Parts: sequence; C-alpha cells; structure tokens
Amino acid sequence: HPRAIEAAIKYFLVQAAASTLVLFSSMTNAWYTGQWDLTQLVHPTSCLLLTAAIGMKLGLVPFHFWFPEVLQGSSLATALLLSTVMKFPPITILFMTSHSLNPTLLT
Repeated sequence: HPRAIEAAIKYFLVQAAASTLVLFSSMTNAWYTGQWDLTQLVHPTSCLLLTAAIGMKLGLVPFHFWFPEVLQGSSLATALLLSTVMKFPPITILFMTSHSLNPTLLT
C-alpha cells in the first residue's frame, strides 16, 4: 500500500535525523567536557540538540509534523506500538537528563 510505504519512509527519516541529533549532542558534550555521559550535559549546545532530538522522537510540538501521517498510514497494531512502546526510551532519556536541560526549552 503506497500510504504505508510513505509512512515508513517518513518514520525512518525523522527517527534517523533525531538519532543524528542525539549523536551530535553526545559529541559536543564529549568535546567540551571530555566525557561521553549524556546525563552530565554542561554546554547549552548539547542541551539544545538533545532537547530537539527528544522532541522529534516523541513527536512533540513543533516536531510533530510526522506523527499523525505515520499513524494514519500504519495498521492499528503498528500505530499502537509506535504511540506507546516506542516512546519509552526517549522518555527515559528525558528523565535521566532533565536536571541538566534548559527548562525554558521544555515548556
């Protein structure tokens, strides 16, 4: 089905971009602090990149453009999986790093 193919491609591209932002956040954090630990973010660039990546992975506003279209093009079981289980890892990262993220970016 063409809509399912389009949904899969959109999901893949958005998640790949968000994963790239997580990697860039980790790299800039390692550049400024000398450690690869994402829970100890000290530079604003790392915080901004990680916040944007988490927003993209969770489908939060303003990064939610892909989420309704992917759910519409997916089957019910896939949509249920994407809207629940696939949100646990980004939420875990958000909780682990919430003390070092900029609170004005999260609201």
